[in-house]
Amino acid sequence: MKFKHILMVVAATAVTQLSYAQFNQDALRFSRFEQGSTSRMKAIGNASTAVGGDLSSISGNPAGLGFFNKSEFAITPEFDSSNISSTYFGQKENDSKNQFNLNNISIVFNSPTKVPVGSDPTKGILSVNYGLSWNRTNNFYDNLFLAGRNPNNSIADFLAEQANLVGGSTDDLYNARNPLGWWGYEHYLTDSLGQDAYGNYYGPVTYLNADQTLTQRTTGGQNEFNLAIGANYSNQLYLGFSAGFTSLRYNTYSTFTEVGDVDGATPGTSEGYTTFYDFNAETTGSGFNFKLGLIYKPTNAVRLGASFTSPTWYSIESDTELGLETFYDGGDKFPKAPEPFTDNYDLRTPLKVNGGLAVFFQQYGFVSADVEYVDYAGMKLSGYETAADDNRRIADLYKSVVNARIGAEGKLNSNLAVRAGYNYLANPEKGIGSHTDIISGGLGYRMNNVYVDATYTNVSRKQTIYPYEVAQLSPPADLKRSYDNIYLTIGFRF
Repeated sequence: MKFKHILMVVAATAVTQLSYAQFNQDALRFSRFEQGSTSRMKAIGNASTAVGGDLSSISGNPAGLGFFNKSEFAITPEFDSSNISSTYFGQKENDSKNQFNLNNISIVFNSPTKVPVGSDPTKGILSVNYGLSWNRTNNFYDNLFLAGRNPNNSIADFLAEQANLVGGSTDDLYNARNPLGWWGYEHYLTDSLGQDAYGNYYGPVTYLNADQTLTQRTTGGQNEFNLAIGANYSNQLYLGFSAGFTSLRYNTYSTFTEVGDVDGATPGTSEGYTTFYDFNAETTGSGFNFKLGLIYKPTNAVRLGASFTSPTWYSIESDTELGLETFYDGGDKFPKAPEPFTDNYDLRTPLKVNGGLAVFFQQYGFVSADVEYVDYAGMKLSGYETAADDNRRIADLYKSVVNARIGAEGKLNSNLAVRAGYNYLANPEKGIGSHTDIISGGLGYRMNNVYVDATYTNVSRKQTIYPYEVAQLSPPADLKRSYDNIYLTIGFRF
């Protein structure tokens, strides 16, 4: 093989990795986690930065721990229902999935300080409280189905572009460790159409207007375990710190199917084919972050809050398996020969800064509002050869955003409370997709040292995905995602 072809093979290996691994998309997926919280805070749209006194403070603004004057424990299971509507070349489809999960389990230990005899019991450090919590911060359980007739290109266009990254002879293509380019040629979906400066030039031999479908199932989620400390100074200033230990598991199993016609063996004839492209990936990772927070009470009715969440530093491993299988109407078939890949990489998620205001109306309830800055353009990948290319794609594709949350709680009597909230999450993608709306509401009942909170949330957003990407006219699928979630928190004070 000539030296220039060796260079092309190296490039092909890198770009093939990019084409199946799509680390920049994983970076966004694993950076869109939410703060863990109880049903009560979810009901007010997680507008909790300035509220304090809730177990959500452990994983949110740890300064809120300073408001506790008793120890407390709570557990929150959840029911999730996802529905994804797709539109692909005008054809509409729909798929759904239901799932039960544990969302939150938390405990706070109240530790009041001893006040020296003769000292003012309302001045100085009045308590230092400690908290532990486990939270589910992201849920990946989804089913997706899309279908349509593509008038612009074929999966063979994608396979031909992969082959053209190698060039050279067909032997070079076979030995280039680029299974996608070789499989397209081996299955007679692409062919050498001539020569260019780098050797063979490949193109599709399939016809347009093939019927295409994508079936995808994803499972897994992100979790965070927090250790937190919060202090109360003179019932006016509250400070806190927490350390978060995170984990993730993301599994995706997808099959892209294309049914169409290809050039026949005899000039001027065609033959029908069906090809299946399988993409399966199992991704796991662990990481660390920390949070700093404060809440200040200029008056008893007003609370001002701020928190800083560091980036999460993840170490991630992804095991991927690709396969292509093709059947011809005339009887020829090319069975799948799966190709496994293992990739290890590091991810730094964006930092987050929150500011909040809460206004309390004595025993009747409160109104709370938050704003949050998230620098998605600052995500960074590292630990593999083409990380710099992916980081440039991150800078090109994503942007910083400002999110907004608002919520309220009203006391109907000494035991019963009603809550509502709205959460606006800005779209971090440039030019595609949409913002996310979260509408929430719930009830809470408290008697003595026991309480029960129930919350319903609806999460909706639009998204554009591409079953495969080519240099021109990658086929877009427009998705409408809707999630209905029910949370139930049972808590005890002691």
